[in-house]
Amino acid sequence: MKPIQVGLLGAGTVGSGTFKVLKRNQEEIKRRAGRGIEITMVADLDTARAREVAGEGVKVVSDAREVIANPEIDIVIELIGGYGIAKQLVLEAIAAGKHVVTANKALLAVHGTEIFAAAHAKGVMVAFEAAVAGGIPIIKALREGLTANSIQWLAGIINGTTNFILSEMRDKGLDFATVLKEAQRLGYAEADPTFDIEGVDAGHKVTLMSALAFGIPVQFDKAHIEGITKLAAQDIKYAEQLGYRIKLLGVTKRTAKGIELRVHPSLVPSKRLLANVEGAMNAVVVHGDAVGTTLYYGKGAGSEPTASAVIADLVDITRLHTADAAHRVPHLAFHPDALSDLQVLPMSEVVTSYYLRLRVADQAGVLAKVTGLLATAGISIDAVLQREADEVGGEGSTQTDLIILTHDAREGTVDDVLAELQALPTVLEPIVRIRKEELK
Repeated sequence: MKPIQVGLLGAGTVGSGTFKVLKRNQEEIKRRAGRGIEITMVADLDTARAREVAGEGVKVVSDAREVIANPEIDIVIELIGGYGIAKQLVLEAIAAGKHVVTANKALLAVHGTEIFAAAHAKGVMVAFEAAVAGGIPIIKALREGLTANSIQWLAGIINGTTNFILSEMRDKGLDFATVLKEAQRLGYAEADPTFDIEGVDAGHKVTLMSALAFGIPVQFDKAHIEGITKLAAQDIKYAEQLGYRIKLLGVTKRTAKGIELRVHPSLVPSKRLLANVEGAMNAVVVHGDAVGTTLYYGKGAGSEPTASAVIADLVDITRLHTADAAHRVPHLAFHPDALSDLQVLPMSEVVTSYYLRLRVADQAGVLAKVTGLLATAGISIDAVLQREADEVGGEGSTQTDLIILTHDAREGTVDDVLAELQALPTVLEPIVRIRKEELK
């Protein structure tokens, strides 16, 4: 059978990895797919780089629309990134009857509803395994492997840059700014790391996983997103002393009121597997009613790990290329006319537990006043840790740190009581609040 013809838009890191892995494992891939898979055309503004990546026998152009217009091309791989031209090209490829493989989580998290609807109407596939957690097959697991389950929640370390920074802060006791510079020097962080360190990248990924897990439309605009820029080394140290590690988590949960969709630093019990994911690695924990808790771990970025996911999508599309569109696995795991209208909850309605650190005056009655306000608000205390004043501010210090772990409470209630606590004259600095996820 004639090999399926693939056009590649963007010949950067992942594009070059895709060529390498396809070439190295071509016989194995052909045996799995049932026919050959060949990238026969590449578009990149840097045509010299593209020719070097593609090698002989591959047509290289600077205009992506030439690839889309080629009637021989069956599948278009979009590796350009961003929301702008990438969206136009993906929609044009779909309109031309091409299947699409993309690693563009930002595009799908923001415009996925429009793109999937266009693909459904045209009877083509949009595959995006590479958009979440690099080489970890988490999209496949959610769309197919766990399809018998009512998924209750998932939580993931889905950004390698922030996990590397937090691991270094914990191991070396360094502050955020120092570790960020080192991460940039080593190539773990971009020159402009905003999307990573502010949690936006993780927000894109957890938005896609939430849609797959619960059968809801992609709704990135409703996700609550916080990054790691305000984390202090002392909070990482205190968390360790209390038996926790701080990780930037993407969390989505099914509750009686609706769906939680959030990204923020979280205290995770150090005995949990997720707490022990270090460096630039990724991991996702999914809890289903039938299977229980499952863990997916591996490299979340990089040339060949991401290429592994791109090629897995190429193989899937090749297998199903001639199948009736109605019998393919739906883009978001649930059939489009069966998506749920479950609401994504505002953060004020989320219920979780908390780590609170208060820098307070070292004097009698302060602890009683603080715990009294929490009790009045109906917030139950799990543990209290009070540091010695000289340990916090040096010999003769009149200030100390008060660390409180709470049981589950509604975020809006915690917001209100923190405002009351902050107004106390004995509370000397802004209160630090970090959410706590037991992941039971």
